[in-house]
Amino acid sequence: MVLRTSEALPALYEADETAWLESMAELIREGRTQDLDYAHLQDYLTDMAKRDKREVQSRLVTLLAHLLKWSHQPTIRTGSWHATILAQRCELEDLLESGVLCRHAAEVLSMAYRRALQQATIETGIPVNSFPAECPYSLQQILNQDLQAD
Repeated sequence: MVLRTSEALPALYEADETAWLESMAELIREGRTQDLDYAHLQDYLTDMAKRDKREVQSRLVTLLAHLLKWSHQPTIRTGSWHATILAQRCELEDLLESGVLCRHAAEVLSMAYRRALQQATIETGIPVNSFPAECPYSLQQILNQDLQAD
């Protein structure tokens, strides 16, 4: 790999983010921290953290909405719903190996439930007051494979 000079790094960031990341990694491996593109590196890392938090929140909403549908429509449960519940749990478990993201999940659980409640209400046609007003599950219960949301 051709290592870019620190003057060329900002332009590389705009032109080819992957090559820029490779250059950043190479500079770190070589201990050349003075040559890092700190301005873009800060933005990139901040954006990555936001993206990861959004993903946790999105997966929580999807999982909770499917758990609500599963528990409130037992006669029309589908394999697709079950598969979505399983997939979201698995993805969340992987994401929540990070302590920061696990704490974030606990912090946004109530908000994610409110969004899931809206989604479940729209998708099922069941009145919102038929569902619990507050999330009936803890984060641990949501991730528990044994919870079948009777």
